[in-house]
Amino acid sequence: MKKTVLTFGSIAGAVMAVMLAATAPFADQIGFDRMAVIGYTSMVLAFLMIYFGIRSYRDNVAGGHISFGKALQVGLSITAIAAVCYVITWEILYFTVAHDFIDKYAAYMIEKARAAGQTEAAVQKLTQDMADFKQMYQNPFINAALTFLEPLPVGIVMTLVSAAILRTKPGASAATQTA
Repeated sequence: MKKTVLTFGSIAGAVMAVMLAATAPFADQIGFDRMAVIGYTSMVLAFLMIYFGIRSYRDNVAGGHISFGKALQVGLSITAIAAVCYVITWEILYFTVAHDFIDKYAAYMIEKARAAGQTEAAVQKLTQDMADFKQMYQNPFINAALTFLEPLPVGIVMTLVSAAILRTKPGASAATQTA
């Protein structure tokens, strides 16, 4: 299982890392809303490796059979490796070339609140919340933990779907197996 998980997790992590490195420094030019769409779309595409990784494990290691639980284990392991690659990339970017990301994001959120007609009290509260968040985000451990949570839901969903599709029971004929 280790080789399969490392291979497919590394591929998924590399895709996410490259997309993050290519887009994050330009988030304010791209626009934070479009940046989120690009980011999560690249995560979905990268996490297609979960499906292929589970299938590869089932077909090449497990003799054509895999339980939902084992498929879940393989998929979550791939997710974890990919998410760690994503976190490492973000930590390097944030503490080198994108160190002003939170300032730009805060300015965007405050402007968005004003444009939406928020009261001045609400804008002031948001301003204070963003200042508090910036201070908290300077801690690399908190930064890494929050960053790890970004791709995690996407990876979990892709794992659940892939495990459900690819699970097989021992003794099932090839004609009745899925995918």
